[in-house]
Amino acid sequence: MCGRFSLTATPEEVQELFGLEEIEDFPPRYNIAPTQPILVITGDRRREEGDNRTDRRALLARWGFLPGWVKDPAEFPLLINARSETAAEKASFRAAMRHRRVLIAASGFYEWHRPGKGSKEKSTPYWIKPRHGGIVAFGGLMETYMSADGAEMDTAAVLTVGPNREVAPIHDRMPVVIHPEDFSRWLDCLNQEPRHVADLMAPAPDDYFEAIRVSDLVNKVANSGPEVQEPATDAPAAPGSEKPARKPKAADPADKQMKLF
Repeated sequence: MCGRFSLTATPEEVQELFGLEEIEDFPPRYNIAPTQPILVITGDRRREEGDNRTDRRALLARWGFLPGWVKDPAEFPLLINARSETAAEKASFRAAMRHRRVLIAASGFYEWHRPGKGSKEKSTPYWIKPRHGGIVAFGGLMETYMSADGAEMDTAAVLTVGPNREVAPIHDRMPVVIHPEDFSRWLDCLNQEPRHVADLMAPAPDDYFEAIRVSDLVNKVANSGPEVQEPATDAPAAPGSEKPARKPKAADPADKQMKLF
């Protein structure tokens, strides 16, 4: 699962990586939580004869997927993640998996190591980022939800997969990572059916990420500065044996971080 992540790259860096013609300015965000806006990249296949290029554009979507058939969002569970193994068959994600695959720009994500049942230890947070820095593209799904009064809202979820060697001691799921050489194939929903991109939904290589134990500052959404990514000050230890941190609280939709965009 992925319940928090970060995007601290500059707009120019995002524009260059994803091949965007234009992008609006945005601030660094160190503690992105569910229900907040996230930056997604869509790809629309150009239909002119002989033109095989893909138009890409960046837009904001609420992190929390809403299928078009939902009647009352207040009574529908918050879908921030979708299991890649079953998304193509699930009613909630089937249409988006076929027609609205997106890339979600990130600098890394947070995960919590949770002790086993009966343990008195608390959860321990980790900042998991590309070992060599830079931007990572999560595989995602998007749906534009239309309410009964006609208002539209773009919503999105992060696809997840089983962990690689680095993440496995911390959690049993991780975001799907789409590499730059696969951007076009992932975004080409006109020609690439879910079965054609199933091979892309695999754990990232074992040496792709590094996990850094951080303090429990990240547990609180109001803590939105770079300090949430600083290594914990006490001596590092293996997952399950170090000083634990509190489990993160659910995000408040009215949190001031919603006003960053």
